[in-house]
Amino acid sequence: MSEPRLSALIEALRVLPGVGAKSAQRMAFHLLQHDREGARRLAATLEGAMGDVRHCARCHTFTEHDLCDVCANPARDAAKLCIVETPADQAALERTGSYRGLYFVLMGRLSPLDGVGVRDIGIAQLLERLEREPVGEVILATSFTAEGEATAHVLGEALRSRGVAVSRLARGVPAGSELEYVDLSTIAHALADRR
Repeated sequence: MSEPRLSALIEALRVLPGVGAKSAQRMAFHLLQHDREGARRLAATLEGAMGDVRHCARCHTFTEHDLCDVCANPARDAAKLCIVETPADQAALERTGSYRGLYFVLMGRLSPLDGVGVRDIGIAQLLERLEREPVGEVILATSFTAEGEATAHVLGEALRSRGVAVSRLARGVPAGSELEYVDLSTIAHALADRR
């Protein structure tokens, strides 16, 4: 493909997670052939988001203001702080409607194999925040991957050494599932973490 702008569009689309060369090419051809107005709207929206969306000064999630809607809401329980890896994790917890505390978004997780260490995620900002704000409980809501578990362990140790009460999201068998179809690791964790 010798068209430089078309090649550049395809390469630009490849930055999206899960989008390979063929998917990016298919998207580019679709936008150019069938939805040029959609392409213009996408370009303008991306440009606007890049200029206006930044990190919340308190929790580190994405917002267009100094504070996100959750941090700016005085009805939230400031005594509870839930630590998540990404804004997507925060959004998932918010959709449940069952958590009314505040958040801190790490914007990543420890991954030594990928060169991501303690200084590369928001742990320093989290500890600074805990010095300024009285928090009764910190809930570690990192993923249950090896990296998420390592992140939760490091955070838990750092927080407990400062006298902060720490809890971890429970894990186990999903509601409505049958044991014969649940993977063995999940069953083992559910058994160990039983109430």
